[in-house]
Amino acid sequence: MDLHPRYLFRVPVEAQCISPDVFAGKNLDEIAKLPLWEGNKQRSLGELFEIEGEPSDKPESLSIHVHGEVQRVTRIGSGMSAGEVIVSRDVGVHLGEEMKGGKITAGGNADSWLGAMMKGGTIEVKGNAGDYVGAAYRGSVKGMRGGAIVIHGNAGNELGCFMRKGLIKVYGSTAQFAGVHMKDGAILVMGDSDGRAGAEMTGGKIVIKGRMCEVLPTFTIDGVKAKVKVNGDEVTGPFYLFVGDMAESGEGKLYLAQSANPHLKFYEQFL
Repeated sequence: MDLHPRYLFRVPVEAQCISPDVFAGKNLDEIAKLPLWEGNKQRSLGELFEIEGEPSDKPESLSIHVHGEVQRVTRIGSGMSAGEVIVSRDVGVHLGEEMKGGKITAGGNADSWLGAMMKGGTIEVKGNAGDYVGAAYRGSVKGMRGGAIVIHGNAGNELGCFMRKGLIKVYGSTAQFAGVHMKDGAILVMGDSDGRAGAEMTGGKIVIKGRMCEVLPTFTIDGVKAKVKVNGDEVTGPFYLFVGDMAESGEGKLYLAQSANPHLKFYEQFL
């Protein structure tokens, strides 16, 4: 099914109704009447989008393609369990929050809280992502609990905050506090980190192929590894392996590429 915005949105549009689970079993008229919010005004989906295509009784048979400028449209794919959502360009906050299954693809950039507290499925972002990718919402200690998030650009602060399971892969670089409060799962960053990766982590694995200026003092070096497995795939090194966060009696593993971090060579004297 195809959705085309009727005009350029000036205020946020909360559109958790754009989901295969919600569309399934409804005809076009019923889909057009689905409620959403544009700013502080309740609208129907048909008022804001032109809707085309063939409905389906099963969410796994539905593919929803959102076209046009929708960077102010939020909560697309919220809680979805099956099917596919494709966003052509940039998209707003909370994309795929609490997602359970299926696949979401964003052709541009995704704003903050991408895949927050997701439990399963796959999210792929062709551009950059904002802060709190796969994170727990404030007041919760249950971040990402399954599935995979792949970001082809850069990601912001607190990537994988309170992460418990799953995979986050960033082809670009990340801002600060990647894997903060991490419990389990894996984070792979192909670029650089702005620092403080793994702060207060107690488990899980963070692999950074690029440079990080310094390691938190609450991590201890545990060795140099030629390679590391991430989600079953081997990532070649060599890597410095640090364990922590000792401030939390943590047993998380932080891998930093040896070639990109020559300033960490002094740690070798402690091996």
